[in-house]
Amino acid sequence: MTAAAPTDTGRRTRLLATVLLVALTAVWGSTFFLIRDLVRTVPPLDFLALRFTIAAVLMVVVFWRPLRALGRREWAAGAALGLLYGVAQVLQTIGLAHTDASVSGFITGLYVVLTPVLSALLLRERVGAPTWVAVLLSTGGLAVLSLRGVSVGTGEALTLACAVVYALHIIGLGRWSTPRHATGMSAVQMIVIAAVSLVGAVPGGITWPQGGGQWASVLYMATAAGVLALWAQTWAQARLTATRAAIVMTLEPVFAALFAVLFGGEDLTARLLLGGVLVVAAMYVVELGGRWTPRRGREPVAVEALHHEAG
Repeated sequence: MTAAAPTDTGRRTRLLATVLLVALTAVWGSTFFLIRDLVRTVPPLDFLALRFTIAAVLMVVVFWRPLRALGRREWAAGAALGLLYGVAQVLQTIGLAHTDASVSGFITGLYVVLTPVLSALLLRERVGAPTWVAVLLSTGGLAVLSLRGVSVGTGEALTLACAVVYALHIIGLGRWSTPRHATGMSAVQMIVIAAVSLVGAVPGGITWPQGGGQWASVLYMATAAGVLALWAQTWAQARLTATRAAIVMTLEPVFAALFAVLFGGEDLTARLLLGGVLVVAAMYVVELGGRWTPRRGREPVAVEALHHEAG
């Protein structure tokens, strides 16, 4: 009886971590249609400046000690990663002004497939057959979701560029981040993301959210989908295998589509279903088949980013 107790405790902990990660993924998925609605009245850079400035202030207060413990190298790496993440956020948010939230969610999720492909090209990591199968599946899904005749819409093109930058961010995070400095570097990234957004927003003047509903959306995305999401992800992924965490988090575009249809007024079309199924299938093929062979003996994880969510 005594020997079984630690195993039972471990299982309960893993179950709690999985449930927490599913809830976190649902929170991220819910932000797509909120952002799409918000940027109709608040310019994308203004929204990002407000959201990430609030999040940065909160993270500096909460994670002050890990932030102070960083050395010059960690600050430089965190700043570079924050710049990448900030660019990805700008591309994604502007893209959401020109495409459906459900489509944006699926295209953003392609970072899971793009990460090993770009790693192979830039770092000469070995990529197995499952990844190339995933590339074919995701390409087909992207075509179904975004092609308009023989062209791709502006929103879809920007969102695909966003997925590429997210993948670069994840590759950099895998190379530069360590468990000891992960929390402090996350705070540095948030500070830089806020700075990037402010540089773009301040010269033209900031358009403030109108009414309690819009302010509630901004605060929700800064706290629940920002600071709390970072803490929850850090706690959960410390108790789950990388593969299990990544598989759970492939549910994000599914939640994005679900919330967009239920609360965002979007239609559940055959095109959305087919394209979404192909993209999600590609993510699962990548995670279950193994993405690539790491050089340093660690498992590269496509979910090591702050969150590749809509925020």
